[in-house]
Amino acid sequence: MVTDLSRFTPAERRIVERLSTPLGIQRWLRSMPYNWEATVRTFRGVVREKRANCLEAVLAAAAILEARGHPPLVLDLESQDGLDHVLSIFRERGRWGSIGKSRDPGLHGRKPVFHRVRDLVYSYVDPYVDGSGRIVGYAVFDLDALTRADWRLARTNVPSVERALVESPHVPLRTSDRRYRRELERYRAFRARHPDRPADDYPDRNRWL
Repeated sequence: MVTDLSRFTPAERRIVERLSTPLGIQRWLRSMPYNWEATVRTFRGVVREKRANCLEAVLAAAAILEARGHPPLVLDLESQDGLDHVLSIFRERGRWGSIGKSRDPGLHGRKPVFHRVRDLVYSYVDPYVDGSGRIVGYAVFDLDALTRADWRLARTNVPSVERALVESPHVPLRTSDRRYRRELERYRAFRARHPDRPADDYPDRNRWL
């Protein structure tokens, strides 16, 4: 189902028309304050409140991408500590990229350079390590198949989207314990030196969106 733009408010349509690329969408989301409330607002709610958390950013990005002809796909990264991360994913010239919002810059979007979704997931393995986080699984969902809620334009919260993501099966992802311990030590050392600076010193930053 492609979004009926006639349902959008003038402000919403202006945003869709202005943000013509994944990079533009990513920059728009990064320009907003992070929403620390336990809410699940739709694209409409994000435009209204001018802030977004991880999942709200995905719903907003998916609505905008859909208006540009992309299916509304979401990638859920399952973590060992139960603090999953979600991303809106898209395909350009046969390769996968992503758009996202996080308190950690390493968990934002990726350029469309990955041949498989699994390769895209692996690009988040090291930045995910933060003391308790470690990716242990992932899953891709079409938002329309995932939920009956109006995740695009509902004026109220849509918590059923989050519940469905958590409760749906995920593909296990195995990563090296040695790699995990190395990144954990690296993260702790970085945090000791820079207690207030975002962890962004990763060697593959050229693939970040």
